[in-house]
Amino acid sequence: MKIYHLRQEQFLPISLGEAWSFFSNPRNLEAITPSNLNFKIRNVTLDMSIYEGQIIHYKIRILPFVWVSWVTEISKVKEREYFIDDQRLGPYAFWHHQHHFREVNGGVEMRDVVTYAIPFGWIGNLIHRVYVNARLRQIFDYRRNILDKKFEGEKTPNAILL
Repeated sequence: MKIYHLRQEQFLPISLGEAWSFFSNPRNLEAITPSNLNFKIRNVTLDMSIYEGQIIHYKIRILPFVWVSWVTEISKVKEREYFIDDQRLGPYAFWHHQHHFREVNGGVEMRDVVTYAIPFGWIGNLIHRVYVNARLRQIFDYRRNILDKKFEGEKTPNAILL
């Protein structure tokens, strides 16, 4: 199984508290996800911030007429520094997403580090080359643009797939 990596950094001119409050609330995921994924949270305790052990169940459309359930667990939280979500059920053979936050001069530097694998062996690797790679870049680029507009951030480079 081939392991892939995606890394993205973004500066936002907001306080660490404001960044943590926004990103640690699962309710905000829909707002930063492209509408063509029809991303819907199916069940989660939405009236509180994330916590270790929290299970979040989503439904997404990966292709026209192809819906997938995706279940992640918040496996680690260090308030105002980072949290990690790991896929428990979903479209990937492996998914580990780290969300890091660091106060810097004038705002917050956010860093996403995603480590993932595609199922189906060599066929999955081909699917990654022709579809998943570009799709993940689109999703993270969309997120970057939405966050820049919402928080009036600087334009920063797009996601890097390693």
